[in-house]
Amino acid sequence: MDKKWWKESVVYQIYPRSFCDSNGDGIGDLRGIISKLDYLESLGVDVLWLCPIYKSPNDDNGYDISDYRDIMDEFGTLADFDELLEKAHEHHLKIMLDLVVNHTSDEHKWFIESRSSKDNPYRDYYIWQEGKNGNPPNNWDSNFSGSAWKYDSRTDMYYLHLFSEKQPDLNWRNTKVRAEVYDLMKWWLDKGIDGFRMDVINMISKVEGYPDGEPIPGSKYGNRLPYVMNGPHVHEYLQEMNREVLSKYDVITVGEAPCTSVEDAIKYTGFDRQELNMVFTFEHMDVDSDNGLKWTDKKPDLVELKRVFSKWQTGLNGVGWNSLYLNNHDQPRMVSRFGDDGKYWKESAKMLAVCLHMMQGTPYVYQGEEIGMKNMVFHNIEECNDIEAINAYKEYTSDGRIAPEDMMRYINRKGRDNARTPMQWNAEKNAGFTTGTPWLKTNPCYTEVNVAAQEEDPDSILNFYRKVIRLRKDYPIVVYGSYELLYPEHDKIYAYERILGQEKLLIVCNFAGEAMDLEIPAEFVEKSAKLLISNYPETKITDTLHLQPYEARVYHIEG
Repeated sequence: MDKKWWKESVVYQIYPRSFCDSNGDGIGDLRGIISKLDYLESLGVDVLWLCPIYKSPNDDNGYDISDYRDIMDEFGTLADFDELLEKAHEHHLKIMLDLVVNHTSDEHKWFIESRSSKDNPYRDYYIWQEGKNGNPPNNWDSNFSGSAWKYDSRTDMYYLHLFSEKQPDLNWRNTKVRAEVYDLMKWWLDKGIDGFRMDVINMISKVEGYPDGEPIPGSKYGNRLPYVMNGPHVHEYLQEMNREVLSKYDVITVGEAPCTSVEDAIKYTGFDRQELNMVFTFEHMDVDSDNGLKWTDKKPDLVELKRVFSKWQTGLNGVGWNSLYLNNHDQPRMVSRFGDDGKYWKESAKMLAVCLHMMQGTPYVYQGEEIGMKNMVFHNIEECNDIEAINAYKEYTSDGRIAPEDMMRYINRKGRDNARTPMQWNAEKNAGFTTGTPWLKTNPCYTEVNVAAQEEDPDSILNFYRKVIRLRKDYPIVVYGSYELLYPEHDKIYAYERILGQEKLLIVCNFAGEAMDLEIPAEFVEKSAKLLISNYPETKITDTLHLQPYEARVYHIEG
């Protein structure tokens, strides 16, 4: 059993713009985070992952960086960050920063130089290509709709941008680019930060020659997928990064890696590979897609969700490491997506916490998840901020593929703004997030769903999360035990075992808004298994469990 602190940790993700505003300008900031460190410590989490805080013109809410060694004006100063880092450590909380190095902002000094002339020393920091007969170099599309190439009249060439046209892709084949990245990583690590979440890190190596792509049925990544995901040199680059930087520090690393298979993930996270600790995979986020299309109101398929989770749990066991999440800044609220944010809001939010946190891997709690924050209702596209949703709305409604009212319904279900509404601290104006006008409107449910109310309620989702997180500290089997799925074809119940030597856990989660009966393995009854946690009043264990709507139970057999 190879014990590591990052395996035993629980990570709390902060979207700084929406977490806590200290100065009344309607935008969350670093001093706002400092003011909530007592709360975060009380939750029991170990690591705070901050979404990008670097200087940025905010075309994509901070994922377009213009200076990697400075702080976004709205968020504060480097002195504020130094104070946050020091005080977080005093609260026994580690800090993990977002590392966004597949691309920069077009306002970064490197790109300003790069586009100025073909012979500029920074020209090769980015990917420039000649057009073809007045068209882009190939037919690749961007993640945010439209072509992945932007024509630049200064030099009569195109640059590659897999995301917004204001996010030009860096050329990782250039050794100087890699050296620049490693240098900025060392700069932050020497300050004392504790790790990096690496944005779309599996896209840094593109296939040379930039060939046209063919449409890929069932893929939301379009015709560029084979040429930009898990590219020919990505493992070479990450091993170099580990050798030059990461191996010299005791840090946590997680790479965002869409379109990654278990076999790919073993290469990224394998204990003998010297690359990353873990990756964020996306396969389970597609169980409610419709033939690869994100924009739909299709319900998640529980049998498929179990199949996907189980494939990753068993595939990485003993050779690599999982990250565990059901929502983040790019995904809708999990209680609205996988649970019931109405009648069984509290029960389903607790059930989902149990189902996820009892698996093998490092769990990630996204801000507000611990109080059961819900999806927002946006009445029109003008109320939205997310560039992905806005561009998709224009694209799909303008050509008639999706009616405007349907598209708004899909955005309300799957759009990224659902996760970015202000954190709900109390029932006062703007949920206690700001004394000013919030940058994105507050979810009206804040009058009932907020931290202050749940602090006072021993049966709240918040206090339940504290108990779930505590179990990982008290029972090493939750971290290190193997995983075995039960009843794979049951379309209402997710049940699995965790096994460590002779010790066992049984996790049973009802995903239905109705009572369900389930026969359980006899040994849990014969050995009078102990109930560790449930979101309903304790009942005696029997051969057949009678589960209430969205009930979750965890039973334990001593080794």
